[in-house]
Amino acid sequence: MRLFVALTPPAVAVEELVAATGGVRAEHPELRWTPPEQWHLTLAFLGEVGDREREDLVPRLGRAATRHPPLTLSFASAGRFGDRVLWTRVRGDVDPLRRLAASVQAAARRARLAVETRPYRPHLTLARTREATDLRPVVEALEGFSGQGWEAAELHLVRSHLGAGPGGGARHEPIEGWPLTGRPQGSPETSAGWPR
Repeated sequence: MRLFVALTPPAVAVEELVAATGGVRAEHPELRWTPPEQWHLTLAFLGEVGDREREDLVPRLGRAATRHPPLTLSFASAGRFGDRVLWTRVRGDVDPLRRLAASVQAAARRARLAVETRPYRPHLTLARTREATDLRPVVEALEGFSGQGWEAAELHLVRSHLGAGPGGGARHEPIEGWPLTGRPQGSPETSAGWPR
């Protein structure tokens, strides 16, 4: 099965982002906009994973979740990866988010799964395009957006069903979840050797 590990924003953050992007969605129907119900922050893309590797991975992700506290995050403005991917920026507990992503990726490697080695860049993908498109006007239109903070408190292992979603895109199905229960860095427990 095709899997990835992610954080899912709450409904209030999704609704806020839907409202912020409504105008540009209407003005740029040529973009393939990701359905809001599919929005997530990918921590590690795992690709095709066999049953044995998944069974090894699941407890490792559970342990990783116990080492990281809930995060306060928000969405703001926009950016692009070249001329094909439009995204919104993630603000707030970005360094702890990077540490969580590194922990998730390490768990995947210990389960003998290949994981990308490029640096983690926190973002939420809003739209893609099949052909090269000048995304700068869309990025500029969203420049003033600054969302409210929200709490990311649960890690999810998600299955991606290619071609089964809206418009022939992927449908995402959370298959496992773990609360983030670690202590913030610098708390008395972490100073005394709380596992990270």
